[in-house]
Amino acid sequence: MFDRLKALFTTDIGIDLGTANSLAYAKDRGIVLREPSVVAIQAGSKRVLAVGDEARRMLGRTPGNIIAIRPMKSGVIADFDITEAMLAYFIDKVRPRTFLSKHFKPRVVIAVPSGITEVEKRAVEDAAHAAGAGKVFLIEEPMAAAIGVGLPVSEPAGSMIVDIGGGTCEVAIISLAGIVHSCSRRLAGGDAMDDCIQKYVQRVYNLLIGERMSEFVKIEIGSAYPLEHEMTLEIKGRDIVSGLPKTLTVTSEEIRESLKEPVSQIVDAVRTTLDKCEPELAADLVDRGLVLSGGSAQLRGLETLLSKETGLPVVLADDPLSAVAEGTGVVMNELDFLARNEKA
Repeated sequence: MFDRLKALFTTDIGIDLGTANSLAYAKDRGIVLREPSVVAIQAGSKRVLAVGDEARRMLGRTPGNIIAIRPMKSGVIADFDITEAMLAYFIDKVRPRTFLSKHFKPRVVIAVPSGITEVEKRAVEDAAHAAGAGKVFLIEEPMAAAIGVGLPVSEPAGSMIVDIGGGTCEVAIISLAGIVHSCSRRLAGGDAMDDCIQKYVQRVYNLLIGERMSEFVKIEIGSAYPLEHEMTLEIKGRDIVSGLPKTLTVTSEEIRESLKEPVSQIVDAVRTTLDKCEPELAADLVDRGLVLSGGSAQLRGLETLLSKETGLPVVLADDPLSAVAEGTGVVMNELDFLARNEKA
C-alpha cells in the first residue's frame, strides 16, 4: 500500500551526469531534461545563482562577483558542494510538483565512468543523497550507453561500445550483461578537443579564444579524417600582441591537425581494448563491429578513421547524446530486482 502511494507522488529518475552536459530520464516520461553541467555562483560565498542553460550563457561573460564553473571534471566530481546543488536542481526540476512529493525521495540511477575509483563512486552517491535522492544506483557509462543504443548486451556474444563524452572516452566489450574488457581515457573527450583547438589558435595565430568559441569551431569544421570538401570558418577572439579584438579565418585541415592528440587517444583506447579480447569475442566483433555514442562521437570522420584503424564496421548511434540517459531509463525497470539483490 505504501509503495503504491509513494509511486503517485514521486518518480524514479535516471541521470547522465556528464562533464559537459547532463540529461535526466523520468520513468514513463522519457528524457525530460538536457542542460549543460554549469553552475553560476556568488564569488566568495558559493551561493548558487543559476544552473544549466542560464549558467552556461554566463561562461566567460560574468562580472567579478559571479563565477560560472563546471563542477564535473573528466567525468568525476571536482567540487562536491556545487555538484550537490546542480543535482538538487535537476532532481527538483524532474520530480512531480505536488505538496506530498516533497516527503518522498526518488530513487535515482546515475551513470558513472567505468574507470572511477571507489572513493569517486562514494562521492557521487553522497552528493545525490544530499541533493534529495533516496536510494541511489550507479551504472557504468559504457554499459548504460550500450543498453541505450539497443545492443544485445545480455546475449552470450560480444558487443562493443565507444562512448565519447565531454570528459572521458569509455570503451567496453560487453557479453552476458557484463563488461568483459574496458578502457577509460580522461584526456580523450570533448573538453580535451576544445582545449587543443584553443592552444593551436593561440600558438599559431597569437589569438586567445574562449571555451564556447573553441567548441563552436569543433562542431562546425572539426574532423578526424580528411573531408571530401574541406571547410573554412571565421573565428573571433583577442589578439595577444595588441590586446584588441580580432577576427581571422581557419581551415578544417588546421583544426584536424590540432585534434590529432585526443583523436589518437580514442584510437589507442579502442586498440587497447581489442588487444585484450578473447578470440571468440573478436570473431563476434568482426560481424557486429562497434557502435559510437556520446556527444563528441559526432566528430566528422571519426567512424571512418576507426574503421580504417581496426578493420571493423563502425556505426554512429542514431541519437548519440541521449544513449547513456536512455540506458538509465531501461535500467529503471529493474530497480526493484536490484534493490532486492542488494538486501540479500
